[in-house]
Amino acid sequence: MRAMKSRIPVAIWLLICCATIYAMVVLGGVTRLTGSGLSMVKWEPIIGVLPPISESEWQEVFQLYQQYPEFKLKNSHMDMEAFKGIFWLEYLHRLLGRLIGVIFLIPLLFFWFTKRIDRSHVPKLLFMFLLGGLQGLMGWYMVKSGLVQDPHVSQYRLTAHLGFAFIIYAYIFWFALDLFFARERMQFTDSYSGLRWFSNTVTGLIFVTVLSGGFVAGLKAGLAYNTFPLMNGQLIPEGLLNLEPRWINIFENVTTVQFDHRLLAITLFILIPLYWYKAIGRDLSSGTRLAFHLLLLMLFIQVALGISTLLLYVPVGLAASHQGGALALFTLALYLSHQLRYQ
Repeated sequence: MRAMKSRIPVAIWLLICCATIYAMVVLGGVTRLTGSGLSMVKWEPIIGVLPPISESEWQEVFQLYQQYPEFKLKNSHMDMEAFKGIFWLEYLHRLLGRLIGVIFLIPLLFFWFTKRIDRSHVPKLLFMFLLGGLQGLMGWYMVKSGLVQDPHVSQYRLTAHLGFAFIIYAYIFWFALDLFFARERMQFTDSYSGLRWFSNTVTGLIFVTVLSGGFVAGLKAGLAYNTFPLMNGQLIPEGLLNLEPRWINIFENVTTVQFDHRLLAITLFILIPLYWYKAIGRDLSSGTRLAFHLLLLMLFIQVALGISTLLLYVPVGLAASHQGGALALFTLALYLSHQLRYQ
């Protein structure tokens, strides 16, 4: 009982960390969609916490931004007020990243020194903290790709940054579930093996679809072919394999990238209802059954958000909601994969 009482606060703390990462993913989407990501051209992870306050400080950071290609080639018309608009979004994004580190580290030290963490859990928790630091480095590595003559962030680095955020989130969320449901684990039975395989497939496919969405975002492919279900009046558009070598089309051809994202989304639109139908007739706990219903509902919401974002030429609010919806769908799939391990 004492071990259970010590596990629950740790699990709640980790879920709070997941919530802040969720907010970070959504805010990162807004930052990208508003073109704010390259407004801070210096990375000061420790001392760069305070924003510009005086007029001279604002002039200094604005003049620094003016030295880089994004201002010279895209935003030369920008005045100070417009610059502040994009600067504050990127500043909040980086500040939230630091805040996540504080929210993780301080309770970790408290739980550690008060002996509320099992010794076997310490390496996993330290690894989470290390992953968070690496994600910060990945974010700056991504930004640096846009501080060059062609002021566009690399779609490869953007997708890596997004995918890494999902991986960190999944690792923390899964471990929190392990702590929450430690006493509820039942005998592993083969009768659910098919459903477990289905669950892992759906979860993996959602993650692949998210990575595909990263390439859509990085190439701004959502601004092309703004019709659905056809692309330029065709079910399978021309130009899917225009680039050489052929494999590079998957990552650099706007037509192929958007087509692949659509194809993955349609596959999920077929698989998840089948997954739900296969599971709903089984003997499941009430929580697991509810999660299946929510997964199906979230699928319909996410598809509606994706199609609306495309048809309306990627408005910031809808596009950011679509990115948040992807993480919500991924969360439900992870939860079900975890719960089905012990059915």
